[in-house]
Amino acid sequence: MDPVRTVPLESDGRDIDTAVAVLSGEASGQLAETHAQLAGIPEAFRKNPPATYYGQPLLKQSVWSIDIPLYYFTGGAAGAAMVLGAAIQAGSCGARADCDLRRLSVTCHWMGIVGSTMGAAFLIHDLGRPARFLHMMRVFRPTSPMNMGAWILAGAAPTAIVTGLFINRPGVLGWIGEAAGYASGFWGAGLSCYTGVLVAGSAIPVWQEARRWMPVLFAASAATTAASILDLFYEGREARRITRVFGTVGRCIELAAGGRVEQSASRVRRVGRPFRRGATGVLWKAAGVLTAASLVLSLLPDRSRRTQRIAGVLGAAGSLAMRFAVHYITNASARDPRASFDLQRSA
Repeated sequence: MDPVRTVPLESDGRDIDTAVAVLSGEASGQLAETHAQLAGIPEAFRKNPPATYYGQPLLKQSVWSIDIPLYYFTGGAAGAAMVLGAAIQAGSCGARADCDLRRLSVTCHWMGIVGSTMGAAFLIHDLGRPARFLHMMRVFRPTSPMNMGAWILAGAAPTAIVTGLFINRPGVLGWIGEAAGYASGFWGAGLSCYTGVLVAGSAIPVWQEARRWMPVLFAASAATTAASILDLFYEGREARRITRVFGTVGRCIELAAGGRVEQSASRVRRVGRPFRRGATGVLWKAAGVLTAASLVLSLLPDRSRRTQRIAGVLGAAGSLAMRFAVHYITNASARDPRASFDLQRSA
C-alpha cells in the first residue's frame, strides 16, 4: 500500500493537481478567478449577487386565455348559487306554503345550471377541443385540483338540471328534485372554491406565499357574485333579506381575504410587486374598491330597488375584476426573473 502523500499540491487557481494532470486543448488557457481577484469585488455584491440567469425568468407564464378568468367568474357564481339554493331548501323544508323561498331556491339552482354550462363552455373553448375535457375524466386523482375540478363540474351541472326540472313537483319527481338539490349544493361548494386551490397549488411565486388564503378568497368572491346577480334580477322581501345577508358576508370575507393575500405575498417585497405596480396593481385595487363600494351600499338602511341594483352591479364588477387580476398577476409574477430566486432565498 502506497504511503499517504504529504507533498503540497501545485495549483494554477483552478484546483487542478498539475502533478497528476494538466489542462490542454481549446479554452485551456482561460484564467480562473482567484482569491485575489475576488477580493476586488464589493462585499455586498459577493453576498447578494444578481439572482437571475442572464435576466431570463425561471418560469413560463400561463398559456391560458381570458376564457379562464371568465370560467372562474361564472363557475364560482354557479357554485355559490347552488349552495344557497340547497340551504334555502333545508330551511324551508316542511314549509311549502312559503312560495317566495321555494321560488328563490329554484332560481338559485337555475343560476347554477346557466353558470356551470357557461363555465364549461369557456373551459372547453380554452382547451381547444371538447375531447380534451373528456380525457381529463379518464382518471380520478384526488391530489390533482385540475382533475378534481373536471369531476366537480361534471357533477354540478347534471344535479342542478335535475333540481331545476323536478323540484317542487308532486310525488316521486318532487322527491328526486329535493335530493338532487342537496347534491347540487354539495358539488356547488366545490365548484365555488376549487379554482382557488388550483391557482394556489401552482409554482408561481406570488401564489406560493398566499396559498392558504386563495381558496377563501375565491369562495367569498363566488358568494358575492351570486348575491349580486340575485340583487339585479330577483325581487321579493324575504328573498332580499336572505341575499343581503349572504352577499354582505361574502363581501366582508372577500375584502379581508384579499388583504391577507396581498399581505402574505408581499412578505418578500419583490414577490408582491404585481399587487403594487403596473396594470395588475391598478386592476387589483379597482377590484377592492368596487367590492367595498358594493358593501357600503348593501348596508344602507331601507335601500331602494335602484340602490340594490347598483350594489349588485358593483359587487359583480368587483368579483370579475378580481378574477382578471389573479389571471394577469399570475403572468406578471412568472415573468419576473427575480421573484422566484428572492422567494427561495427568503426561505
